[in-house]
Amino acid sequence: MGAKGSIATRKLHRSATIGLTATKVGLRHLGHVGKKKLSPKSSSHEQEDARIKHEEDIGKTLFKALNQLKGTALKASQILSMEADILPEGIRRELSRACYKATPLNRALVDKVFRDQFGKSPGTIFETFDPKAFAAASLGQVHKAKLASGQDVAVKVQYPGIAASIKSDMKMLGGLLTVFSASTDLMPDKNIIDTVLDEITIQLHREVDYFQEAESLKWFRDKIKNDHIIVPEIYDDYSSEHILTTELLTGSHLDEWLATKPSQEDKNAYGQLLFDFFFDSFFELGIVHADPHPGNFLFMEKGKLGLLDFGCVRKMDRCFTNTISDYYRFLIHHHTVKPDYEKLRDFYEDLELSKDEMTDEEFRSVLQPQLDVIQKWMIEPYLAEEFDFTNREWPEIKMADTRKITPFMKEINRNLLYFDRTYRGMILLLSKLGATVKTGNKWIGVS
Repeated sequence: MGAKGSIATRKLHRSATIGLTATKVGLRHLGHVGKKKLSPKSSSHEQEDARIKHEEDIGKTLFKALNQLKGTALKASQILSMEADILPEGIRRELSRACYKATPLNRALVDKVFRDQFGKSPGTIFETFDPKAFAAASLGQVHKAKLASGQDVAVKVQYPGIAASIKSDMKMLGGLLTVFSASTDLMPDKNIIDTVLDEITIQLHREVDYFQEAESLKWFRDKIKNDHIIVPEIYDDYSSEHILTTELLTGSHLDEWLATKPSQEDKNAYGQLLFDFFFDSFFELGIVHADPHPGNFLFMEKGKLGLLDFGCVRKMDRCFTNTISDYYRFLIHHHTVKPDYEKLRDFYEDLELSKDEMTDEEFRSVLQPQLDVIQKWMIEPYLAEEFDFTNREWPEIKMADTRKITPFMKEINRNLLYFDRTYRGMILLLSKLGATVKTGNKWIGVS
């Protein structure tokens, strides 16, 4: 691979990048703490501004390192940007830039991938093939092509060496975040970090398995019955372990679509599609499309919504989906009608959120006050038949407060991790869309 856009595969170079970043993060945080001690009389407004700037500085340092490593490290950056329980807002905002940051492969390397997979160049496989990618992400890039039948297709080509770098990249990222956790108060404890990174590692292995993605795509295409939700057709004869060929969908991504200044009616209609897709998938089909960043949705003509990238899909057992339904219904009653802390604690144990040995006093005075804010935020959209999601943001919880409750919590429930990430991703999409949505449904809420 050429110097431009190369994935750094040399272990020494990648380790050095991580080590240098850990040092920078530690020094930045020490400097921030020192400034706080030297300015004890700063106003709360000044302290808040300093905190936000500090988080952004740390986020920029982390993103710079992950962007240098590219590949799975950059994808991990994108996933971490959606983990409100792991990183504070300022850091997540910087890491979210990974959704659109990627340098495409040159023509010779694209040709090499095709020869490795099919023994032929793309020019002999397709009627036409554009060697210039029209989309480039952290794990691969997408080209336009045409089949002999005249069908326009999208051809996703995986970057060489991606799968081989996952284990070492995630090990180094884990080391960096562990150092970060030990040297700052901006992150939770190591056991939570380890659980999240372990799930990200599993997710990355799934995302580089194009055979599995093909099966997931076919499953969604068969099961989704909404005519306004479009899942592209896959072409098996033109797909392989590292190349995936699907029907080419045409439309605009969210920012492009919003730039056309659509009507509020259209925003609401697309918002309803997103909302219904999430609820139907999770509660009815027992599955989540667990990579809900804006680049995976296309706003198409005639009010249709195209779904892209089925590399991260998580199936949920019926027991878990029923528990989530019961939990939300209970929270609405608990916070708006009559509190029931004994039953609330039972739900925490069912969802593997709290440790059995926690005392009632610890539950009421330490754990619940921190979770109370989040729960009220969670149920608010379901207290009426419709809700305006404009500027809806995850409630800001100080990491120092999160650390207080960590000793009383079990390791993160892995199904809950995927549910929360996907649910929050949907909320952020609805917020950016500025949509008012009918939230009444048969699983949770007022209906």
